[in-house]
Amino acid sequence: MNKKTESRAKADRPAGRPRLFARRSESADPTLPQDRDLPRAEFSDSDPNARYTLTSPPSLSPSLPDIVPYRGPAADRETVRHRVMMLGLRGVPDIQGGVETHVEMLAQELVLRGWDVEVVGRRKYLSKQPMTAWRGVRITPLWAPSSASTEAFFHTFFGVVYAAFKRPDILHIHAVGPGLFAPLARLFGLRVVVTHHGYDYDREKWNGFAKSILRLGERLAMRFSNGSIAVSREVTDTMRDRYGSKVAHIPNGVTVRAAPIAGPLLERFELRRRRYIVLVARFVPEKRQLDLIQAYARLDQTEWKLALIGGADHRDTGYAKQVETMAAKVDGVVLTGFQRGDDLATLFSQAGLFVLPSSHEGMPIALLEALGYGLPVLASDIPANHEVDLPPEDYFPTGDIDALTAALRRKMDAPFEPERALARIREIEQTYAWPSISRDTIAVYRKAMTSPKGRSTS
Repeated sequence: MNKKTESRAKADRPAGRPRLFARRSESADPTLPQDRDLPRAEFSDSDPNARYTLTSPPSLSPSLPDIVPYRGPAADRETVRHRVMMLGLRGVPDIQGGVETHVEMLAQELVLRGWDVEVVGRRKYLSKQPMTAWRGVRITPLWAPSSASTEAFFHTFFGVVYAAFKRPDILHIHAVGPGLFAPLARLFGLRVVVTHHGYDYDREKWNGFAKSILRLGERLAMRFSNGSIAVSREVTDTMRDRYGSKVAHIPNGVTVRAAPIAGPLLERFELRRRRYIVLVARFVPEKRQLDLIQAYARLDQTEWKLALIGGADHRDTGYAKQVETMAAKVDGVVLTGFQRGDDLATLFSQAGLFVLPSSHEGMPIALLEALGYGLPVLASDIPANHEVDLPPEDYFPTGDIDALTAALRRKMDAPFEPERALARIREIEQTYAWPSISRDTIAVYRKAMTSPKGRSTS
C-alpha cells in the first residue's frame, strides 16, 4: 500500500472506531495470521468452498495429509460489516465443550467473511487467559455464579441485558437452556438467532425440574427467535413437527489438520503411537466413560492403553470422582486431563482407535474430529451418532458393556490402513467444512435481519 492509498484508507475509517479488525498488514495483534505466514495454496474461483488444499510437508506424518487454510475470493466477504454477538457458552478459545468448539470455529470463519464477532463468555472460565480479542474475535467476560445448575441461567440473563446496550445486528444464542431468554431479547428489540445443539433435557445429570426448564427454553427459543438452526437432521425434523418452526439444518463442522509426529507428549503419558484407545470428552454422565473403562478392563491385554482426555467443569461432581476412582483401579487407563492446541492434536491423531460411548449427543464434534484425523472409530447407536453415517460395524448398543468389549477386540485386531484413513479425511472435509457452514449461517442471519419487526421467521 503506497502512502497516498494508506492516507485515503485512514480517512475513510470512521472516527473513534476500534482497530480490532485492521488490515492484516497493519494489525498489531500477533495472534492474527499474517499473509506471509500462510503457505502457498491453489484456489479455484469456480468452487466457493475450495478453500483447502492437500500438501505433504516433510515435517508432518506421511500417512496423513496436511490441510492448508486459504482465504477464499473477495466475493465471499461481506460488503457491509455487520455485528453478531454469541451467547450461551462458557467462552473461547480452548475451553472444553461441544458448543464452545462450535462457536470457536464458526466465529473465526465469520471474521474471515467480514463480520464483527463478539463472544460473551463466563468470567471464571476466561480468567486464566485474560484477553479482549482473539484472532479478530472480541471476547467479553461476564460474571456468572459458580453453581453448575445456575451459571448458564444467570449468565445468559446478564448477557441479554448487555446485548440490549451494545445493539448487535444479530444476537446468536446457543443451546436450548439459554434460549429461555429469547423472548426477553426480542422485547429489547434485538434480532435473535438460536442454535439447537441437542436435547439438553435428556442429559443424565439434570433432575425433573431442570429438565422442565430446559424444555421450556426449547419452546420459547423456537417460538420467539427470528431464525433457528439445528445441528442434526433429527433435531431439525423434530422441531419442525413439534413447533411448526422453519428450522435450518446446519451441522457441526470439523477443521481437518495435519497429524503431528509423535513426540515427548506420548512419552510423558507412556503411550505408543497407534497402540491406545482415546476418548475426548468432559467427565459428565452422558459421555459414559465408566462404560468404556469397564469394557477395556475385560480385554485382558497389556499392549493397548486407554487414554481419557478431558475433565470435569466442576471438581465436586460425583461422576468425575467415580471415573477417577475406577481409572486408578484398572491398569493401562491414562487420565491426561483437559488438553488443548497442539497437545490435543497429538494425543488425538496418534491414537489407534477413537470410541464415543455417549448416551446423549447433539452432533458429535469429537467423533467428526476423530474421522478428520483418519482414525478408526466406534460409537454408540444413538440417533446423533447415526447421522455421521458410519458403517454398521462401527456402532454398538448404548450401555452394552459386552458388545462394546467385543467391538474393541475386533477393532484392535484390525491393522491401521492409511489409504482408508485418507478416504475418511477427504469425506469429512467435504461434508463438514466450516466455510460452507459459516456461509449457511450467514444466510440465516440475513433472513433474520430482514424479517418484519416483531415477527419470527422460525
